[in-house]
Amino acid sequence: MTKVTCLNPIAKVGLERFGAGYQLDAPLEEAQLALVRSADMHAVTAPAGLLAVARAGAGVNNIPLDALAKQGTVVFNTPGANANGVKELVLAGMLLAARDVVGGVEWVRANQSDPDIAKDTEKAKKQFAGGEILGKRLGIIGLGHIGVKVANAALALGMEVWAYTLPEGDGTIPGLAQEVHLLDGPEEIYESCDYITLHLPLNDATRQMINGAVFAKMKPGTVLLNFSRDKLVDDEALAQAMEQGIVRRYVSDFPNPAVVHLPGALVIPHLGASTEESEDNCACMAVDQLKAFLEEGTLRNAVNYPDCTLGAKTAAPRLCVLGENLNAGQLLAGWKTTGRADAKKGERCCLLADLEAEPAPEQLDQLAAQPGVLRVRLI
Repeated sequence: MTKVTCLNPIAKVGLERFGAGYQLDAPLEEAQLALVRSADMHAVTAPAGLLAVARAGAGVNNIPLDALAKQGTVVFNTPGANANGVKELVLAGMLLAARDVVGGVEWVRANQSDPDIAKDTEKAKKQFAGGEILGKRLGIIGLGHIGVKVANAALALGMEVWAYTLPEGDGTIPGLAQEVHLLDGPEEIYESCDYITLHLPLNDATRQMINGAVFAKMKPGTVLLNFSRDKLVDDEALAQAMEQGIVRRYVSDFPNPAVVHLPGALVIPHLGASTEESEDNCACMAVDQLKAFLEEGTLRNAVNYPDCTLGAKTAAPRLCVLGENLNAGQLLAGWKTTGRADAKKGERCCLLADLEAEPAPEQLDQLAAQPGVLRVRLI
């Protein structure tokens, strides 16, 4: 029986995919598999027997990736599973920034006891007037699953879309409409766009990338949207830019004490992926990845190890080896295999091999004792 722990509530439709052979209410210290959403895994001690963690979402800042990798625990995430939910909220954020709907609704609520509210509305509504997004220029920084969906949707709404993203692979961006103006850097976005939306991971290169120097390049009245990570924006520089009229609206999905009080800030309580559909998609994808790893050794959407697959499991025993700076040929010298796959991501390595016969326990012990090997598992 494989023991599974859920560090946050996980959608039932996903958990049901485990099926027989899995215990879903295990404590963390006994678990072989873990599912997490927002719980801070930096604050807990992961047991040595924990084989894998799946984050039901894309961001993994709440998970100690390196520490888990060094004990042979694979971390997965679910990129794209919540992309449509976030995309829709980004569009809603643009519309709320364009027209002061929030202010208007608050005015109505504050005057709900006024018997002449219909007549007074006609006098008051001018203060909530805004503009339209049709024909405006949207700049997108980051063209992952969410950024691409936002770009295509904004085009459909009649916006002019400029975008910059770090090149990956062969440089193609699957699903991106040809009408999007791809740029070699973000400078033109800062200088020319009416709306700027961020769709980037948080790391050392992106932390506070939207700072005072960047705000100085923006034109007055820019709308900045952040549905990615709070710390992409320098809060102190943002406050100055809003006071100077450079940023007219800051729409963020991340409440923090530095921005919630800023006039012109529309701060949402982290609702980007909070839809039933997104939570179901993330849960299903996370569970499928854990099962594929446990039952086949397949690494798909691994974060702290390379993706690696040897296809569907056959009747042959399968070896799964995780480690650092491994030489697959040397490790399996003398082993009789019928199929093999290996992959490397930085120093982290995964090796999968289908064996002709079941190895003796001492063979596995010898393999586990080789330099760089962190975990050996026979499937």
